[in-house]
Amino acid sequence: MNTSDVAKLLGVSTSSIQRWVKQLGLPMEKNERGHYHFTSEDIELLKKIHEQLQNGTLIHDISPLREKKSPRKGVVKAVENDVALEKLFSKVSKLEISLNTKADSVVSYQLLQHRREIEDLQNHVNQLSQQLELLQNQVKEMMSPTQIDKPLVLDHGKVKRKKKNIVSSIFGF
Repeated sequence: MNTSDVAKLLGVSTSSIQRWVKQLGLPMEKNERGHYHFTSEDIELLKKIHEQLQNGTLIHDISPLREKKSPRKGVVKAVENDVALEKLFSKVSKLEISLNTKADSVVSYQLLQHRREIEDLQNHVNQLSQQLELLQNQVKEMMSPTQIDKPLVLDHGKVKRKKKNIVSSIFGF
């Protein structure tokens, strides 16, 4: 059984089972992934430990109820087919190369898109600057003194006037 199955059987958490094994130094068997694998003898031992803990015994006071004759070691399966493993490695490396190539092309495309967007924004800013300059010039022209304030000169020559006779100038006709 695995750790979670034993924990369900005893009504405790998986971390409790793992803690008991570590703190009591129980030589339990592990599988190739490093997970505990419990036999029926191991389960009986854990049941007795659980009973002692239920009766109020501290875990430090519990001594293992039995010692195993030799410590068990995890089972590691040897790779029987090196050719299959080599094929797998070559496929993984090909996939990595194609993934890197695809990522490079995506990044290049994104850079080009960003460059186009930046150029468009620069053109737009230049147009706005020109329009602003034009409007500022128009405002300056409107604020400058106008030609109306200056005296109007219609004719630069002398105007001929009719001479009044002496009688009308005396009497003011």
